[in-house]
Amino acid sequence: STPIAWAAEETAKSGGRDSLVLAVIFLAAGLGMGLGVLGPALGQGNAVKAACEGMARNPSVAGKIMTTMLLGLAIMESLAIYVLVVVLILLFMFAGKFM
Repeated sequence: STPIAWAAEETAKSGGRDSLVLAVIFLAAGLGMGLGVLGPALGQGNAVKAACEGMARNPSVAGKIMTTMLLGLAIMESLAIYVLVVVLILLFMFAGKFM
C-alpha cells in the first residue's frame, strides 16, 4: 500500500491524533535536515571558491592551501553528519512510538 493509504488507515484507527503527531515529526525531520545542511553546504562552497582563488593567485602554495581546505571541509561535513544523526534519532525514537 502507498504511504498515503497507510496514513489514511492510521488516521481512521486513532481518530487523527497519532497521525498528526507523525506528520509533525516527519515535517520537523525534513525541515531540520534541509535547514541543517544549508550552512555547511554554503560554507563548503565558499571554502572551495576561496581555495581555488588562492591557488590561482599563488600556485607555489597550492599544496598547503589544499591541505587546509580539505581539513576545513571535513570539519564542515561533520556538522552535516551531526544533523543527520539528530534527524535519524527523531525519526526512529519518536516516530517509532506512533507507528
